[in-house]
Amino acid sequence: MTSFIIHGIGVSNGIAIGKAHLISNALLEVAQYDINSKNIPAEIKRFDEAIASVKTELNKIRTQLPSDAPGELDAFINTHIMILSDKSLSILPRSIIENERCNAEWAIKKQMDSIVNQFEQIEDKYLRERKQDVIQVVERVIKVLLGHSNKIAVQNKEKLTILVAHDISPADALHFKKHKYAAFITDGGGVTSHTAILSRSLNIPSIVGLQNARSLIRDNDLIIVDGMQGVVIVNPSSQVQKQYKKLQDFWNNEQDKLQDIKSKKSITQDGNLISLFANIEVPNDIDAVNASGATGIGLFRTEFLFMNRQDMPDEEEQFQAYKKVAEAMGKKPVIIRTLDSGADKQTALDNKKISPNPALGLRAIRLCLSEPKVFMTQLRAILRASQFGNIKILFPMLSSISELRQTKLILERAKASLRKDKIRFNEKIIIGGMIEIPAAAISADIFAQELDFLSIGTNDLIQYALAIDRTDETVSHLYNPLHPAVLKLIALTIKSAQKYHKSIAICGEMAGEPKLTKLLIGMGIEQLSMHPSHILSVKKQVLNSSMKNMKSLVHKLLNLNEVDKIETLLKKINQIN
Repeated sequence: MTSFIIHGIGVSNGIAIGKAHLISNALLEVAQYDINSKNIPAEIKRFDEAIASVKTELNKIRTQLPSDAPGELDAFINTHIMILSDKSLSILPRSIIENERCNAEWAIKKQMDSIVNQFEQIEDKYLRERKQDVIQVVERVIKVLLGHSNKIAVQNKEKLTILVAHDISPADALHFKKHKYAAFITDGGGVTSHTAILSRSLNIPSIVGLQNARSLIRDNDLIIVDGMQGVVIVNPSSQVQKQYKKLQDFWNNEQDKLQDIKSKKSITQDGNLISLFANIEVPNDIDAVNASGATGIGLFRTEFLFMNRQDMPDEEEQFQAYKKVAEAMGKKPVIIRTLDSGADKQTALDNKKISPNPALGLRAIRLCLSEPKVFMTQLRAILRASQFGNIKILFPMLSSISELRQTKLILERAKASLRKDKIRFNEKIIIGGMIEIPAAAISADIFAQELDFLSIGTNDLIQYALAIDRTDETVSHLYNPLHPAVLKLIALTIKSAQKYHKSIAICGEMAGEPKLTKLLIGMGIEQLSMHPSHILSVKKQVLNSSMKNMKSLVHKLLNLNEVDKIETLLKKINQIN
């Protein structure tokens, strides 16, 4: 057999070696044929029954989600149910069947193509990727119409099955949790796709954006998935297999060794405590937080409570969610970020406000200040929950001191309204601000005087500082956290926090990157918040660090102006214990 290599986007690390199992693409099997006019009512009935069948199936999957399923999964399945319920898919294909006298499969595919074409016109890459949700839903309907099963075949006993698909729906992803497949690879998807998000939650090697893997790979082909390099090797030679088996064993051993440090305190060799916190999206993520050994929650992204629904969560629903997390964490800190909606995270609130450039439009704190009633509801819910644990409030995307003062004024009004209603809350609740806009980093000195703590959101800070859309694959190679301008903005923020003796954290992707750990703590960061699966890898770096030994080299690195020189010196810093 001919051996070849396919390159894609690695979205979850690790190495898997196994046999390919191809998931059929029902859309490729759809053919158009004429329906006799007298049989049109029966064809429409067949279509309606298929829609009902898929809806029942998705609802069943949702109710049977295991307690340890990723929190994102329930939200994604809800999205698919909403798409399926929309008249554009559940009603309009009936007219196509009737007017064109065609089969149901062709009618819904034609309608899907029209919807997908509309998504293609959207400039924002994250929103464009949502077309995959429509495609996945339609494919499930077509499979029912063609008499195919929507279930993925269970793997062999050796647990060496690697799923190969054009794309994988959130509902299908449930099978990963049940049957523990070795890995999956897909033609579609990007770093912000639901498939990528789920793969990181499941912590299995995964590669997306392979373009033609589904057509090039055959069932039972032996393949190697290198999630770190984003490489798939098909029909590798025995020598390559041996080489990757050693790499796989080394990777697995390193992951096992990490469990040995789970209970250890995250302290550098010269006695500096670095707090390692977890980022969460929904209350069910608490299980992963506890399993990781995190000492708190550094970022509760509350917008996920607002997403994938047509209404807004009321005060009681939000209160119960925040209370559940606070109680589960006990005395450990729980930093709740207020609604960071807009741009790549759309809610019912955003649907009313279409922006030509969402990343620079009405989002996060700007949106909350323009909707004080919604903001007040959330603040009351957070304050009510504050008496049940160690809750702190974090305000996102601050750009000016006037914004912060408006925000604090609404917070005081929320407190006053609770006092009037005789509802208890933590009167001394701690508040912080996210530094994720260059203007905020430059003005960090002012923010540090008016806040209890600062948290650097590196994802947006890099995007705005370098004028790069981090979801756009055409410029993604320019998105570099080691750009000297980015490091200078981070250093400026740290200096301001230290000047006023305020705690400083990083909660963006940089926090969970082990190769950056020593640099960040050498710069003065005392708290890192990341996805729970990254906690132990970062802790290993902390335990092997010495602030005293790194200080002079970190200072030297921050004075460099060329990325290649920065990367060279960083390698030297990472070798220091």
